[in-house]
Amino acid sequence: MSRLANTLRAYPTLLRIGFSEMLAYRAEMLVWILATTMPLVNLALWHTVAEGGKIGRFGQTELIGYFLSAFIVRQVTGSWVVWEMNQEIRSGRFSMRLLRPIHPLIAYTAENLAAIPLRAALSLPVALIALGLVGGAGFLKDPALVPAVLLAIFGSWLISFLNQALMGCMAFFLESSMSLVYIWTALFYGLSGYFFPLEFLSLKTPRATAILHGLPFYYMLGFPVEVVLGQHDRGEVLRGLGVEYAWVAFLLTLTLVLWRAGIRRWNAYGA
Repeated sequence: MSRLANTLRAYPTLLRIGFSEMLAYRAEMLVWILATTMPLVNLALWHTVAEGGKIGRFGQTELIGYFLSAFIVRQVTGSWVVWEMNQEIRSGRFSMRLLRPIHPLIAYTAENLAAIPLRAALSLPVALIALGLVGGAGFLKDPALVPAVLLAIFGSWLISFLNQALMGCMAFFLESSMSLVYIWTALFYGLSGYFFPLEFLSLKTPRATAILHGLPFYYMLGFPVEVVLGQHDRGEVLRGLGVEYAWVAFLLTLTLVLWRAGIRRWNAYGA
């Protein structure tokens, strides 16, 4: 109980330190943002395709709302903890984290969350452009679902962070776990709605959408974007949140199991 209290007292300080580090590395942050602008490229491509008519329920206006929302969601839910864990474990600097009174995974969450305000501020112009081009009619209309938007986006961040932490834990057993990251990233791009709305698949293969809606990739991007756009009623949103947080619980459990096994191996080899 005392450890939890100490963590809660220290967490605001960790957030401030993390935010200061983000300000110190503004150029690096800007490069990261520019490297995640693929939704804007996809917007240009699909907007041209839609000149010939709507694709399902997506016309040019709907596509603008979708891809600009995807860009914003991607900015505020991205995580990079796997790179830090790989580097620190391989270099031996990870030992310093184990000496601190705060659990390393908790410290990693603070460092990643601290970047969100800066990324959100840089994404604000895109949000204003989206609102101006699409108008309020293209977004959520039910005020009661506003908390669901926040929960969906936070769940997306949790899935992103936990899957990266899980792969970071693999560095205890492998020389480098970055190859796993590249595989996961490729799957994310193709199965999350990052390149195109997953609804496009249902136009040709209706069962594909149902399958993809059961995978974690959809809840990392497609689901939060669709909630923002008001494409689901209350029942569908609640079911989606249930599946999303079930994945959060599963990934958290798996990460903690692998973490404990990795720490035992780390200590056994005296790294």
